[in-house]
Amino acid sequence: MKKEIHPQYFENAKVTCACGNIFTIGSTKEKIEVEICSACHPFYTGNEKILDSAGRVEKFKTKRAKATKSKTTPKK
Repeated sequence: MKKEIHPQYFENAKVTCACGNIFTIGSTKEKIEVEICSACHPFYTGNEKILDSAGRVEKFKTKRAKATKSKTTPKK
């Protein structure tokens, strides 16, 4: 490796989360502040909400089919 072109590496960089969790990692920055970490992220804590988007899609498709069907049928 070439000398004097790489940033300084901190083996014990301090990471502070908005939830109050503090841990250390290796980084080129000595202090890092994050808004969300594995201690408070819904995916890792098991509090994630699953949206039922399939029902919405089906509802849209039925409305669209009804609208196109009414346009093709002549009015009496």
